[in-house]
Amino acid sequence: MTRQFAIRLSCVLSAALLCPPAVFAQPVDDAALKLAEPDFTLIALPTALRLPKFGSAFRVTHRFTRPLGSGDFGDLAADFFGMDTGAQIGLEYRFGIIPSGQIGVLRTSDREIEFFAEYGIFRQGPGRWFEVVALASIEGGDNFKDAKSPALGAVVSRRAGDAVAFYVEPIWVNNSNPFPKEVVDHNDTFMIGLGARIRIRPTVYIVGEFSPRVSGYRPGSTQGGFAIEKRAGGHLFQINFNNGQGTTFGQLARGGFSDSLYLGFNLARKFF
Repeated sequence: MTRQFAIRLSCVLSAALLCPPAVFAQPVDDAALKLAEPDFTLIALPTALRLPKFGSAFRVTHRFTRPLGSGDFGDLAADFFGMDTGAQIGLEYRFGIIPSGQIGVLRTSDREIEFFAEYGIFRQGPGRWFEVVALASIEGGDNFKDAKSPALGAVVSRRAGDAVAFYVEPIWVNNSNPFPKEVVDHNDTFMIGLGARIRIRPTVYIVGEFSPRVSGYRPGSTQGGFAIEKRAGGHLFQINFNNGQGTTFGQLARGGFSDSLYLGFNLARKFF
């Protein structure tokens, strides 16, 4: 019995020395909460959070159209800080179709429809300090009847413990210029989204993002914003302030406004 045990122990130790650690690593649970990365978006930019297979998530985006800097404080208060005015609303649903892969659709109230897909390529872990997700989308106005704007990009992220997550997102958007190709100088946009989420309380975060266009079609001002959000179980509620109402890649490529900020909110719910 002692000899058999010694032989088995020798085999186990030999396998441990010859096989890489990943062979014995426990599988990553994509359904587990990542405290530094609780949601699939920052404000409008995506994160690297993966959706478990057959899991789903729903999000509502709401951007009021009244500039917070328009008129005096009395006028702003009379409109309840823009809440009495119109808004651009978006409804998004995403589904985990394969491990590390998700698809989804977003429709905004200006009749823009965006279909998107994301796939996780690298995970952050021992020996790799960052995570990479590939993304692709296509959108069209007038309920997807107008000219289509495809986009390709990536999300490169870094989580620092359970407190902070940083994001760099190179994204190319084709047909971002709504004018006919014959009368424009540029018909696509390359932008680099930058963002961060900081956990300041066990369930409270502050968020910031910025989407500078570095080449191609880039009218107006670069869209950016900041937010504060609260996580409650599978729900996440965010109040944000942006210089535009864009939530799709094509809308972000067309930029924001330079005159003021606009009040908005996101409401997200996970189903897994």
